[in-house]
Formats: sequence, C-alpha cells, structure tokens
Amino acid sequence: MTATHPTHGAHAPSAKREWAGGLTVFAAVTLMLVGVLDIFRGIMGIAEDDVFVTTQNYVFKFDLTAWGWTHLVLGAIAVLVGLGLGRGALWARVSGVVIAGLVVIANFLSLPYYPVWSVVMIAFSGFVIWALCVGGRSRT
Repeated sequence: MTATHPTHGAHAPSAKREWAGGLTVFAAVTLMLVGVLDIFRGIMGIAEDDVFVTTQNYVFKFDLTAWGWTHLVLGAIAVLVGLGLGRGALWARVSGVVIAGLVVIANFLSLPYYPVWSVVMIAFSGFVIWALCVGGRSRT
C-alpha cells in the first residue's frame, strides 16, 4: 500500500508564500498607519506649537514648525508607499524600507519634543522594516 498523503515539503513553498504575503500586508497597513499618524503629528506641529514640550539643552534643536512640515511630508509619502505595497509593487517594498528608516531618524531627532510618541513611532517603523525585509525572502 502506498500512502497518498502529501509530504511536508510539498506544502512548504505555499506556506512560505502565504507568510510572505501576510508580512507584506502587515507592512502595508502599518506603514499607512504610521503615515496617517505622522500627518496628524505634522499638522499639530504646524498649527499649534504649544502641544509639544520644548527642551532647552538638546543637541538637535530645530523649529517645531519645521518638524511639523517634515513629519507631514514623511507621513504623506508613507501613506502613498503603503498603498503601493498593498498593490504588491516592488518599488514600494524598497521605498517602504527607506521611508520607514527616515521616519525612525525623524522621530529619534524629535524625541525631546514628544518622547513617548516618538518611541512608539520608532517601534512601528521598525516593525515595517522587519516585515518588508523578511517578507520578500519567499523562494519557491
């Protein structure tokens, strides 16, 4: 008698492909969320500087309105790249890693103005980078 059960290796490429697809969807949704939240943060910085705490002795001291515009632009680009990731575009995968890295840098430099939120955004962006780097490795 021969067994008609599929071997473990036959399901591996399909499972890897589904895992990679799931990570890409995760990265797309998370990047769009990061983008929308960064847009709101940018609007807060542009419209109302009083929302943020100012630190007198910080090495990277910038104008809060400039930070607002920086976050607004990064957020808008992140949303667009997230939409591209949802469509499965290769340019969006590469751009997603780059824009998430820029969001990490921008949030690191703005730590003294909004510390807890900056750490949260750094973590979200780190998850996006991880998902995009790991999710593209599915080989069949």
